[in-house]
Amino acid sequence: MAELRLGPLLRYADGSSATVWVEASRPCTAEVRGADGSGGEARTFQIAGHHYALVPVTGLAPGTTTPYEVFLDGTRVWPLHDAGSSGSSRKFPPSVIRTPADGDPVRLAFGSCRWAAPPADEKDTVGPDALDTLAARIAADPEGERPDVLVLLGDQVYADETSPATRRWLAARRDLSDPPGSEVADYEEYTRLYYESWLDPEVRWLLSTVPSCMIFDDHDVIDDWNTSAAWLADMRATSWWRERLLSGLMSYWVHQHLGNLSPDELAADPLYAAVRQVPDGTDLVRDFACRADAEPASVRWSYRRDFGRVRLLMVDTRAARVLDEDARSMLDPGEARWLREQVLDARGSYDHLLIGTSLPWLLPHLVHDAEAWNAALCRGERGERWAQFGERLRRRADLEHWAAFPASFDALAALIAEAGSGAGAPATVCVLSGDVHHAYVAEPSWPRGEGPDAGVFQLTCSPVHNAVPLAIRLGFRFGWSAFARVLGRRIAGHGGCPRPPIDWRRTGGPWFGNQLMTLTLRGRSARLRLEQARAARGAKTGAQARLRTVMESELAP
Repeated sequence: MAELRLGPLLRYADGSSATVWVEASRPCTAEVRGADGSGGEARTFQIAGHHYALVPVTGLAPGTTTPYEVFLDGTRVWPLHDAGSSGSSRKFPPSVIRTPADGDPVRLAFGSCRWAAPPADEKDTVGPDALDTLAARIAADPEGERPDVLVLLGDQVYADETSPATRRWLAARRDLSDPPGSEVADYEEYTRLYYESWLDPEVRWLLSTVPSCMIFDDHDVIDDWNTSAAWLADMRATSWWRERLLSGLMSYWVHQHLGNLSPDELAADPLYAAVRQVPDGTDLVRDFACRADAEPASVRWSYRRDFGRVRLLMVDTRAARVLDEDARSMLDPGEARWLREQVLDARGSYDHLLIGTSLPWLLPHLVHDAEAWNAALCRGERGERWAQFGERLRRRADLEHWAAFPASFDALAALIAEAGSGAGAPATVCVLSGDVHHAYVAEPSWPRGEGPDAGVFQLTCSPVHNAVPLAIRLGFRFGWSAFARVLGRRIAGHGGCPRPPIDWRRTGGPWFGNQLMTLTLRGRSARLRLEQARAARGAKTGAQARLRTVMESELAP
């Protein structure tokens, strides 16, 4: 009998259709049955000995909430038969598919950087998990407010920072004295990370009932992934890197990327079609990953989702980079062209433009100037010895955000100004980011007469569940200070860096903790809320944690 190994994950939902992702224990037919007669089925496909299905659900009506069940070869496997089998004493309501109706507000919760939470009976050394606490709140009041979509902006798994439990599992599988040591090495080990993260009972239920959009960041593969051409050459010289990268891309395609696509996009995807037509699609997906490594511009991980009059563009800022020091770019030409086309397509048809990029566009001024200076050094602006120093510093200090790609930073500023100006301009353009283990709001300004009509905001929220060392807290607080801004300009001057074409100021934060931001978009109004997971006083585990509102403000009245 087929068993449910992982999932279900409700990935896509619009007014009439949805997709639900599952992993089964053997080949079978996966079926979703809605209480109103809606549903769908799909035969599993096989990758590296694992069996997956992405079930298209049709027959849904706009503005409805439909409980659903999952069957494998006709046997019900979800909901689980009892709470104890999920590893949690909490009773969860039925998983549902909520479909939007025209004119409904859009609530979008977002964040990044999530270490898998430990079992409920163990102490959580980094504090309660924001996703766990969100799940608990929704489960306690199923009819209350919930996000319409959960946007996860990178580091959904940590291939290079494994938990004690995963290290023990790895040690039983291979000799950890051989590289890559306690980091994951292949596809099978990546599946362990997804099990550890997505079998968390609260997160498992949350992902079964709230649609999700995902994009990778560096730790989904390795810290500082694609930071520079020299870094990539060093990695390719190791014995383990190729298998690690290919396995990371393969597992991302299976676990995250497929669910990002709409049913129409899935139907038009040649790789997805080919994988479903063969008994074992491993070689096909591996060949695809090889091509993505050898010719990054031939593969697009970025995608677009429209929620009524809200447009979300999720942008790949890792695999799409151009690393040649003389032509460094956050996005290759094809990716930049795609982003421009999606931003300007049917302008006037959306009231809010959201650009999801795992890495913040606007950083504290000191950090921005240090990254621009470092990029100049690495280009050789101060000679070879400074270039070598710059490369060492770039890797050690993670100097690889948009500011480290000055031409790309300027191009994004120009595109946002164009999108937000003139007839048909949206009310807001929001850049959604994570990565930097704190949260803040920043607002840019352009020279007089050049700025957009739309309100423009950098909204950064991280981590969902991770450590926030004291050095990060102190460093980023200082980085936003007036003195740090003066210091940054002196540093940038050493590299001959021109001033950026825009200025910006922090208008909220910094906030530190395990947290989520929620955007509520209603017509042309936008409201932002930041919530942090806080443990109950005296609690030894995160079971009694709650989300508490730290900030709430109007971005657009």
